[in-house]
Amino acid sequence: MKTSNQNQINSTRFVIRKSLIGKNALISVTFKSGKVAAYLHDEVYEVMKSKLNSMECFAKYKSYTSSTSIPVVARHLVK
Repeated sequence: MKTSNQNQINSTRFVIRKSLIGKNALISVTFKSGKVAAYLHDEVYEVMKSKLNSMECFAKYKSYTSSTSIPVVARHLVK
């Protein structure tokens, strides 16, 4: 999962950002519930791309976040 050229980001919410596309980012999330998850940003973006590109928030703010959980469509990519 981790390569030598990888950016590691620690967060308190699940996030997909346009500025992170192609940056090989590994995101580690610790939700308020204490649940911890890690995912490769680009892998999750590829799975969610069609949905994200149709969302107003992604167009306007260039990001999508969830403070409570990983979206169901991406859960199989989470470690």
